Amino acid sequence: MKRAARAALALALAGCGRPAALDPAGPQAARIADLWWLSFAVVAAVYAAVLVALALAVARGRRARRESAGDGPPAPRPPDPARTRRIALVIGAASAASAAVLLVLLVASVRTGRAIARAEREHPLVVEVTGRQWWWSVRYADGRASEWFETANEIHLPVGRSIRLALSAGDVIHGFWVPALHGKRDLIPGRANELFLRVERPGTYVGRCAEFCGHQHAKMQILVVAEAPEAFEAWRARQRGPAREPRNEAERRGREVFLSSSCPLCHAIRGTSAGGQAGPDLTHLASRARIAGNWLPNAPGHLAGWVLDSQAVKPGNRMPPNLLPGPDVQALLAYLRSLE
Repeated sequence: MKRAARAALALALAGCGRPAALDPAGPQAARIADLWWLSFAVVAAVYAAVLVALALAVARGRRARRESAGDGPPAPRPPDPARTRRIALVIGAASAASAAVLLVLLVASVRTGRAIARAEREHPLVVEVTGRQWWWSVRYADGRASEWFETANEIHLPVGRSIRLALSAGDVIHGFWVPALHGKRDLIPGRANELFLRVERPGTYVGRCAEFCGHQHAKMQILVVAEAPEAFEAWRARQRGPAREPRNEAERRGREVFLSSSCPLCHAIRGTSAGGQAGPDLTHLASRARIAGNWLPNAPGHLAGWVLDSQAVKPGNRMPPNLLPGPDVQALLAYLRSLE
């Protein structure tokens, strides 16, 4: 019942959509949400007390004006010692209550920080996340180096396992924040940071860059897909493999278009000669739900528009326009859509 009431209030506070920070899916986010609810309750109580005090003061002032109406300005009266003592007691009690409230919030904040710091750190799954303008590079550096692989803008995690996110920035300061799973962490060039978490509930959780990083900062999102361990292992096995060979003439032609263009200078497709590192790895592009820093659905029309003129979608990004004839565009799309 308590959880249902919280969810209803969270939706009312959010106004629209699902308030991920108030609907935690892991123990770290739950601790942060508990601290938020405590702070909300305390602030709401203080706000209500201030309104009551203000209403009493206004009512007393109006009553005093009515009593003195028509008699002219009131004559000065000597201070009332009893009233002075009452005012001093009220001020002292209010100061003590304020100090107690601040102490409670301080203790709760410290306890939350310590609880988060005691996250499970034994045998974690290591995922390296690098923020770039304006997308996320994701590398699974778990197990033997020969089994490592890279993807982009989408993190798959097994439910119930300790996760270590090794965070870094490739250009400017970024902020990694998936509200339903943990608090915000800054990614600073030249400085390593990390985040330990555990997801308790399967689902897809939306995160974003929480530190202004340039012109397209608002269009830099990340998806975290939490799934059962068996589903995660199946996904990881597929991701470790090279790109699938073309199955028909259109896909073969599309691979030729890709390899003969400027695309391999920035993008890699394992199993081909394309080995660029400036842009996202495209080996399993078709398996991702979205493109362009998770700003566009991974659908043929959006993919074509992004390939031909990405500047129309995210001005200032580092991908130049590609002036390709219609038949080449269709072949290239057929190939990219086959990279599952």
